[in-house]
Amino acid sequence: MAGIQIRHVYKRYGKDKPPVVKDFHMAIEDKEFIVFVGPSGCGKSTTLRMIAGLEEISEGEIYIDEQLVNHLPPKDRDISMVFQNYALYPNMSVYENIAFGLRMRKLPRHEIDLAVRKASRILEIEPYLERKPRELSGGQRQRVALGRAIVRNPKLFLMDEPLSNLDAKLRVSMRMEIIKLHQELGTTFIYVTHDQVEAMTMADRIVVMKDGIIQQIDTPERIYSAPNNLFVAGFIGSPQINLIRGRIQENERGGLEFHTSRFYLAIHESNAALLRRHQQVNRQVVLGIRPENITLEALFSEAVIDGKFKFTELMGADRYLYLDIGQDSLLIARVNPSAQFASNESVRLGVDTLKMLFFHPDTGERFLEST
Repeated sequence: MAGIQIRHVYKRYGKDKPPVVKDFHMAIEDKEFIVFVGPSGCGKSTTLRMIAGLEEISEGEIYIDEQLVNHLPPKDRDISMVFQNYALYPNMSVYENIAFGLRMRKLPRHEIDLAVRKASRILEIEPYLERKPRELSGGQRQRVALGRAIVRNPKLFLMDEPLSNLDAKLRVSMRMEIIKLHQELGTTFIYVTHDQVEAMTMADRIVVMKDGIIQQIDTPERIYSAPNNLFVAGFIGSPQINLIRGRIQENERGGLEFHTSRFYLAIHESNAALLRRHQQVNRQVVLGIRPENITLEALFSEAVIDGKFKFTELMGADRYLYLDIGQDSLLIARVNPSAQFASNESVRLGVDTLKMLFFHPDTGERFLEST
C-alpha cells in the first residue's frame, strides 16, 4: 500500500521559464482517493506525470512509501497509470492487452491467466476477452485499460482524465465503476480531471489548482461550502456561485448590512462578528451566495433581493432562475421547477443569511475565523 509525500515540488521547462507547477506540497494517505482538478493548463497532469516518473522534477522531493523516487524510473515505482486515450494495442485481443505487462515480467502462464480472469471478472468484461479493441465500445475499452492497470496489483493508481472521451451517460456509469474498484482494491488512487462533477462525486479529498499553484486541499463538502478564495468558489458548483460586490455598513441598531446601489441585505450576527474582526466595516467586499441558498420565500427571510426576471433553465427537478439585479449582474437562484414568470417581471427573493460567504475584493481570499 502507498502513502505519498510531495514536498515543495516545482516543474520548469527551461531555467528562465516560469514554473508550470509551483511549490506543490501535500501528504496523501494510504488508500485515499485524491482528485486533482482545475482548468486546462493548471499543472494537474504535469504533477501526476512527475509522481509517475514520466516528467523530471525541477525542484522538491516525492516519496512513495517513504522511499525517495525523484530519480527512480516509472517501472520501479510500483504504479499503474490509466490514460485518456486508453493506449491499447490494436492488434492484440482484450486478454492479451490485459496480460501484456505480466508477460513482460515473465510471470508463469497460470499466474497470468488467474490474474487476467480475476481483473476481467471485477470489471465485467469476461465476454470480450477474445475481441480486439476496435470491436469494443468506448466504455468497454476503458474497462480494458483499467483491467491492464489493476492486474499488476500496484501500490498506486494514477488516472489522467480517463473518462473525458466518453459520452455523458457513460461517464456517470464509469465513475461508479471506478469508485467501486477503489473500494474493492483498497489502494491509493490519484485522479486528474477538469470536470468538477467527477471531482465532487469521487474524491476523498480534492486538490484545486490554478496556474500551477494549489488553491485548496479539502473534502468535497468543505471545498463547496467553505472555499478558500474566489477562484475555488467560482470553479466548483453548477450553476456557479453568485458573486456580488458591495459595501459593509452598520445600521442604526448596531447590526451590519451588505449594500449595493440596488439593494441591501442584513448580515447574520456570526458573519457580522467575523467582518468586524477583519475590520471590514465601511469597506468593499465580495459577497458569495450559492443559488440553492436563494429562495422565492422572501416573506420569511431577513434578507431580500428584488430583481427583474430575464430567463430560466429547466433542469428536471430544478429550475435555474436568472434575474437582473443591476451592476450588469445576473443573479442565479435554484427554485421549484413549477415556478413561472413573465419577461422583466419583478421578483422578490429571500437569502439564507447563514450561508453568505465574504471575500476580499483585491486578494480574493475568503475572510476566515482565524486571522
